[in-house]
Amino acid sequence: MKHLRRFWPKRQRAFTLIEMLIVVAIIATLVLLISPNLLAQKDHADKRTNDAFTTTIQTQVELYEENTGKKPASFQEMVDAHYLTQKQEKQAEDKKLAIGDFAKGGE
Repeated sequence: MKHLRRFWPKRQRAFTLIEMLIVVAIIATLVLLISPNLLAQKDHADKRTNDAFTTTIQTQVELYEENTGKKPASFQEMVDAHYLTQKQEKQAEDKKLAIGDFAKGGE
């Protein structure tokens, strides 16, 4: 019998198709449970980022008004006076913000 084992080595046990399908189903279920939470977190982070950007612009407009004694006519005027960067100006335009949105004291 020992001599026969040399010709027919032990068969290695492999995963069956059913076992593989069960693993894939478990992974798919976990992904479906986790993905809505991840999307909600991303939306929440985007909202907080937008709020922070708006606050930054508001602060810079107020500083401009205090230092110059007048309201800025445009974001470009604030860039020229070094109150905003070109990138901030572009973000404000992309978000369709207007200088009038940041009037001091709710004017």
